[in-house]
Amino acid sequence: MGRILSTIVMIISLGTYSVCQTPTPPVTFTRDVAPILQKHCQTCHRPGEAAPFPLMTYDQARPWASTMKLAVRQKRMPPWYADPAIGHFANDRSLTEKEISTILAWANAGTPQGDPADMPPPPTFVEGWGIPKPDKIFELPHAFSVPDSGMVEYQYVILPTGFTEDKWVQAAEARPTDRSVVHHIIAFVREPGSNYFKGQKPGVFFEAPPPKQDDKNDTSALPSDFLVGYAPGQNAEILQPGQAKLIKAGSDIVLEVHYTPNGKATTDQTRLGIVFAKETPKERVLTLSAVNGTFKIPPGDPNYRVDADFEVPRDVKLVSLHPHMHTRGKDFEYRLTFPAGKTQTLLKVPAYNWHWQLWYYLDAPITLPKGTKIECTAHFDNSPNNPENPDPTKTVIWGQQNSDEMMVGFFNLVFDAKLPAKDLLPHPKTEPPVAHN
Repeated sequence: MGRILSTIVMIISLGTYSVCQTPTPPVTFTRDVAPILQKHCQTCHRPGEAAPFPLMTYDQARPWASTMKLAVRQKRMPPWYADPAIGHFANDRSLTEKEISTILAWANAGTPQGDPADMPPPPTFVEGWGIPKPDKIFELPHAFSVPDSGMVEYQYVILPTGFTEDKWVQAAEARPTDRSVVHHIIAFVREPGSNYFKGQKPGVFFEAPPPKQDDKNDTSALPSDFLVGYAPGQNAEILQPGQAKLIKAGSDIVLEVHYTPNGKATTDQTRLGIVFAKETPKERVLTLSAVNGTFKIPPGDPNYRVDADFEVPRDVKLVSLHPHMHTRGKDFEYRLTFPAGKTQTLLKVPAYNWHWQLWYYLDAPITLPKGTKIECTAHFDNSPNNPENPDPTKTVIWGQQNSDEMMVGFFNLVFDAKLPAKDLLPHPKTEPPVAHN
């Protein structure tokens, strides 16, 4: 009997061993890696886009396996800086641990290609754009010459739209022709009657007059109708069905372009593409911001705090967030304080990276009752220990250049399309905002 039991136990053990030791199929590019690249990487890693090399095919990806291995292991790519313990975001680019392990296993195994039949169908992109084919394209009047060195003041160009009727915008994208020298682009809407650059000739490059320095007032006021922006890592603006931004009849587009010479003289002729909504939307989207321009960061300070807030004057929905700082930016946080006193932390960026200016789209809209405050807190590192710091001996104030600083918490609000946008605007500071009807 004992011998029979021993035999049974041995059989069971061998069976269990056999099950446990079933070989796992080797990781291949076509079956395992390609889907990850399509989901997380190919928006940028494709011909004509910002990334330095494409990752669309096996032959394109294989030579970069070691680079990919290092980047995903250190979680430097894809760029994503939100604290994973705070909030949920629809555009979260970060790789799961399983996806990281898959790329590592593929690189360590010698980058096997796999069966070509396992390759997923390629995603569809519109060549030259991150949006569907534009219905309207604007561009700078001519190529702007960027010198090989020095500082270039912000360049502005007013582009009349020629729209004879109101236009609802479903998607928009600003694209430089030479990304290597473009720090950012912002396309603002200037409605008829606005005082924003009033009297300035359209169709020519010009520089904004310097703001009046006033220690008692915040001179950082930004125009209030932000259509779309471009910065490294920032995707095109593609709004949800039933939502759109408004360009009123007779409006102009004001393009703001920040050029940063990089040692090689070149030219750029930025373009702006727009896709119109196919029907009148139920909800309007407006980009606003909590801004503080009164700060003075002391020389050598490693952790200087700056706060800003924005109180919503009507019931609205909050859908996305976009922190903005320059080289001394250290961390950034968004919070809500509701009228009843309840608070909620929305986003923490514990290690801000000014090279990647990201939008964070909430996984679900948050309803903000009238009187809710959107609060932002940022810290700046003006010490010699900050390798990005251009001058730790300098007292740093608000300014347009990277050697200066900004503290801006952009956000997108959604509200009834019939509601006048002026009902959501803050009171003017020292510079008049874009006018709204």
